[in-house]
Parts: sequence; C-alpha cells; structure tokens
Amino acid sequence: MDRIRGDAGEKMRQKKNSGQILLIAAFIMASLLLSAQLYILEVGRSSGEAETDSLDGFMLNVKQGSTHVVVGSLANISNGGSDSILDLNLQEWKSFIGTQYLYGKSVLNYTLHESAPYSSGIWLYWGASGIGASSVYANFTHEVSGLREEIEQSYFTNITTSLMISSTNHMLNETAREVNVSIHVLNEAVPALAKQVTVYYRVSNSSFIPNESNDFRLQSYGNGTYSASFIAAFPTANVEVSTHVIDLRGISVLANVTSIEV
Repeated sequence: MDRIRGDAGEKMRQKKNSGQILLIAAFIMASLLLSAQLYILEVGRSSGEAETDSLDGFMLNVKQGSTHVVVGSLANISNGGSDSILDLNLQEWKSFIGTQYLYGKSVLNYTLHESAPYSSGIWLYWGASGIGASSVYANFTHEVSGLREEIEQSYFTNITTSLMISSTNHMLNETAREVNVSIHVLNEAVPALAKQVTVYYRVSNSSFIPNESNDFRLQSYGNGTYSASFIAAFPTANVEVSTHVIDLRGISVLANVTSIEV
C-alpha cells in the first residue's frame, strides 16, 4: 500500500467504520445460527431425537459462525482497523460458544496461523506487481460433551480476497494517453464479484481518480472480471495505476502496477 497516498489513503481510512458495521453483522449472523440450532436441540431432546444428530448440527453451526467472525474481522482490518481485532473477536467468539450449549460442555479453541506470509493469522499484500491479497488464516478445535456423547472436530478457516490487475497505455498526443486496465477479483481463488471498484493513477507523486472528464469507463463482465479505461495527461511515459476493490463481503484489497506502453 506504500504507493497509495493522498486521496486514496484517506478513502481507505474512511472505510474503517463500514468494516466495524460488517463485524457486528457477522456476530449477529453467527448468534442467529446458534440460536436456531439450540432450538432444534431442545425440540430434538423433547421428541427423543438422537443426541449425536443434534450435537452434529450444533457443531456445524459453530463452524459456520467461526467463518462469519473471521470474514467480519478481515473486513474490519482491510478497511483500516487494527490487526489486533482478529484475536479480540475470536476471544469473544470462544467465550460466547462456551456458554451456548446447555446440555453439556462446549469448548472452542483457536490458533492464528504464523507461517509465512501470515503473521498473527493475517496477510495483507498490496504490492506493486499487479497483485493484491487480503487474507486471514485461523485453526479451530471444538469439543462438545453431552449427557451420553462426546464429539471433537478440528478445522481451519482461510478467507482470502485477491486482486490481479494489468494495464496498457498508448499516446494520443504530446501529453495525453489512453490507459486500459484489466481487473480480476477472486474469493478463495474463485472468481468473485465486487461491490466497489475504484481506479487511481499517479502524476507527480499524487493520486487521482479518473472521472467523466477523463472519459472514464468501467465494465463488469459478471464473472469477477472488469475492464477500465480513461484518458489523462502524463508528463512522462511512466504511467502508474492502482485499483482498490471491495468485494461483496466488505473485504478491501488493493493492487498497483506500472502500465505498459503499446
């Protein structure tokens, strides 16, 4: 992100509040999943349903809830929140799970991935090679014991929004150039849609967002691929382009690239 300054950096900081809202929504969603499963557990016990089936459903919802918490945390962090929010949120989630199973003991533990390129479970790479990634990796172990059954499951959650961009440009006159940008968005290596795509270009160490005055055009192909084009004045043949994307989960990612003259 070192090549994005000025207006671009300020807009990234302004996204922090939206990340916090998404995080609250993630906790609400996770809580609703568990509330529904607890009701199913109670109905199952009243009707004589096998306890193992009820426990399996409860643990599945805990796993899904863990994913919601991780996604919400990454949305917060990638939009300017503190890296510590991931551990804090998972601590709260762990405590919450410990109080939700009324018919036995529920213990959720987690570890944050520490192997490169991750640090404390987080990897943010917004580099100058046309590739950007925002990712969180956490491992979980959940143990539940009921009146007659004990179940343990281990799983990991690796949420990654990645971005790949490339760019070409050609001269229209002595100063103006037409710039074309190809954009590819992925969630967990699968093409994904974005709810916001913002293109920047740099001139004299300042970032600018092309608009109608630049004949800016952005096209979505409906499969995670986007194309952008604009016209701008550049004092030299060196054209630097950046793209900031927010996916449908609220996770931000940014990539920078030097446009190739054709």
